Amino acid sequence: MNPTLILASSSPRRRDLLGRLGIAPTRIASPDIDETPCKGEVPRVYALRMAQEKAVAVQRAAGEIVVAGDTTVAVGRRILQQAEDADMQRGFLNLLSGRRHHVLSAVAVIDGNGRMHSRICDSIVRFKRLSADEIESYIDSGEGLGKAGGYAIQGRAEALIDWMAGSHSGVIGLPLYETRALLRASGYPLD
Repeated sequence: MNPTLILASSSPRRRDLLGRLGIAPTRIASPDIDETPCKGEVPRVYALRMAQEKAVAVQRAAGEIVVAGDTTVAVGRRILQQAEDADMQRGFLNLLSGRRHHVLSAVAVIDGNGRMHSRICDSIVRFKRLSADEIESYIDSGEGLGKAGGYAIQGRAEALIDWMAGSHSGVIGLPLYETRALLRASGYPLD
């Protein structure tokens, strides 16, 4: 029998990505944490801290394994958080248009003994040069609201990306290679 696995995320994308590994979490718990970056915090440190804080924020019993993730979009040292409204999303898409940016996808696992293990995946994504009409059409789709950087690669935005290096699953929300390695190291049985 597999150990109990808790997914510390309310994201249906992370649940679906775990499914690609043949994993159905025993329980899903939505962590309640403050996601405000600390003053001067660089994106890589921020993404790792968020994943770790999410893992710690959910209740777990002895022997249970917790997996949590965070996806951070960054342009240089600037963290582009979740787009809260159309104006914020428009600003993000104008900034990302025609340039490369980093998508830092961190995963944290607390093993059955309570030890934390974490890794980060750094993917580089470049949007084509976006016209004002393309930006407005994408905003009108509603797809990027509530998403880091104001877009979702698993939807319509994928057709606007002309180059990417790294982990597609990481850009969606959970880097599967790193997640699989951490879960195996934590004693969760995977083929």
